[in-house]
Amino acid sequence: MSELEAFRQEIRAWLEENCPPEMRQPVHDEDDICWGGRHFQFKNEAQKLWLTRCAAKGYTVPDWPQAYGGAGMSPAQAKVWREEMNRIAARPPLSSFGIWMLGPALLKFGTEEQKVHYLGQIARGEIRWCQGYSEPGSGSDLVSLQTFGEDKGDHWVVNGSKIWTSYANKADWIFCLVRTDKANKYQGISFLLFDMESEGVSTKPILLISGYSPFCETFFDNVKVPKAQIVGELNRGWDVAKYLLGHEREMISGAGGGDRLTTIGAVLNRAGLEDPLLRAELAMFDVDALAYGAMGEKFLDEIKVGKAHPAQPNMMKYAGTELNKRRYELLMAGGGSASLEWESEASDGGSRARGWLRTKANSIEGGTSEVMLNVISKRILDLPGA
Repeated sequence: MSELEAFRQEIRAWLEENCPPEMRQPVHDEDDICWGGRHFQFKNEAQKLWLTRCAAKGYTVPDWPQAYGGAGMSPAQAKVWREEMNRIAARPPLSSFGIWMLGPALLKFGTEEQKVHYLGQIARGEIRWCQGYSEPGSGSDLVSLQTFGEDKGDHWVVNGSKIWTSYANKADWIFCLVRTDKANKYQGISFLLFDMESEGVSTKPILLISGYSPFCETFFDNVKVPKAQIVGELNRGWDVAKYLLGHEREMISGAGGGDRLTTIGAVLNRAGLEDPLLRAELAMFDVDALAYGAMGEKFLDEIKVGKAHPAQPNMMKYAGTELNKRRYELLMAGGGSASLEWESEASDGGSRARGWLRTKANSIEGGTSEVMLNVISKRILDLPGA
């Protein structure tokens, strides 16, 4: 038996023994997702137990170094972990912007003190983060942001606002782009971390067409931020931000569904779907979703060995966005008029319709589809600019 196969057997045995049956069921609503954080309320004991067991082994962030709360897995071992999790349809023990976005940025740009202080808390689910990038007048053009940090010697005083800050009303801390030099548009932005309970921070939910409100407006009124809470160099926050955006786009692209064990065709055909044309569309989607999953594994392997093209996350983000929108269009079509029901227990509170409406934001958040296509055309296809 090879070393990697022995590792697979070890992981398989551990999962079978430690993953509660309730954590092998599909996620039905927001409460099924474990976000962690100071104020997180576990839905049930199984959800808490699953996080506790995985965090103790470093399995919430399996490829992070052990010194920072991870399991220290190699890329090949981390791939085995994902495969074995998928095999039993296990839910992630922890979902976190700290894991998906901030963590990789800290590993690359953070000081040793920052890594030790923050990464372990992220891995154990003790701190929940939100992202402060976009502003009311600065969407994809982040370099035009106006939130300003005034130098006060040992700290900054931050004033301004952010928009589309997902779950800001539930987050403990924010990683935030702040202008620290008004004279230098491109090199005058810094990447700051600060507590959402700091004096002067407030949030206001933004209601979406789905009826849910993951997004917020966030306001800063003379917020004091210690100098030690800058990541990377002063006025070079754009370097950190660009690196983090790549991981954000990978995270958003994961909504496409290429790693799901249960195909959309299997889900809808349980209801006795009779339309042959729709069945054909479902089969085509499942093939594309599996191909997308394979592409994601290929890209991930290339990233781990330093051979990935810098614009590959843009490809994944665009493709995943379109795939997820298509998935929900098919779910709506397969459910017929019943899919439009909005509030009853039978429709789980209109979860399908609300999910379909939510996908409309996928082509905006994390970089619009138009921006993604521009990057792909210029940086991968080498097409001339307009």
